[in-house]
Amino acid sequence: MDVGMMMIFSSYGWEDGTDGQMWDEELRLADLASDLGFDCLWSAEHHFNDYSFVPDNLHLMTHLAAKYPNIDVGTAAVILPWHDPLRVAENAAVLDLLSNGRLRLGFGRGLARREFETFRLSMDESRGRFDEAAPMIVEALKTGFIEGDGPFYRQPRTELRPRPQHSFDGRIYAVASSEDSIVSAAKLGAHIVMFADRPWEMRMPMIDRGRALHREFHGTEPPNVMLTEFVICGTDLAQCEEEARQYQGKFVESNFYHYEFLGEHFKAVKGYDSYQQKAEIARAGGHEGAVDGFMKAASWGTPDKILRGLEERRELLGEFEWNVSFRFGGTPYDVAERGLKLFAKEVLPVLKSW
Repeated sequence: MDVGMMMIFSSYGWEDGTDGQMWDEELRLADLASDLGFDCLWSAEHHFNDYSFVPDNLHLMTHLAAKYPNIDVGTAAVILPWHDPLRVAENAAVLDLLSNGRLRLGFGRGLARREFETFRLSMDESRGRFDEAAPMIVEALKTGFIEGDGPFYRQPRTELRPRPQHSFDGRIYAVASSEDSIVSAAKLGAHIVMFADRPWEMRMPMIDRGRALHREFHGTEPPNVMLTEFVICGTDLAQCEEEARQYQGKFVESNFYHYEFLGEHFKAVKGYDSYQQKAEIARAGGHEGAVDGFMKAASWGTPDKILRGLEERRELLGEFEWNVSFRFGGTPYDVAERGLKLFAKEVLPVLKSW
């Protein structure tokens, strides 16, 4: 199994410390992960508040690629409506050249109204912008030329310099939590990226749909889905359960806050119908119900408990890639470091044997 470490850079629920301290501690976890057998370092893109603040993950990954020459780097994801596709293609080509083909390039369309509004963009355009920009970028990294004539990006045919040096086949990822995002990811031939926020049985129809669409569009077997989740790992099961309820619970709270899941605005935003359904479930179950559901989907506990849960998930979903965050929802650094080291020692070698 391919296993990466996800970096969130979140200070939500963190009572003390500066942004600089948060970044320093998150980078210390990356330093550990680079030596402990993980396949890739990943990072989100978010802006402006303590839910997560990584305004340029390609920039961050350029730094990490130089610092750690024996591990891949990935974006989960570059939020395409917030960027010019030409600049994304150029920056990806440069990073991939500098890293000698170690970039895994992940795309997303964005979900937080507060971020779209600050960028002076309409969420109604996010689907259209993504579906124009993503194929332009993928084609540019394949051919060395970018062009577009859609309503959002009328890009004259232009050669990328430096020219892309390595094939991106198998290295394109796309966040897909809604039905139309599943279609977009399948058209790109991308690895579907999903986050652990509901029971996996609920995700199976979408995963099956994505796999079927990939076969239909490309005539090949689909790449593995990548599951991204937020893990508490320790030797004391009762303590881990308490920590998971506290820190995974605080992460759920931060999701409610950042994405405004308790609001009504998803009803009126084009292309976000599935999130309105999630908002209605959240309102019906309340915070405690949402935390219970999250904990059923996520991995936490002793290495043995985590492995047994992953075996069950593998039986349900088939083969998948895994992307693990150890710091979220105010998790103290010592808890995150403890979890990362124990996971690397006792969980990771078993997953590699799969």
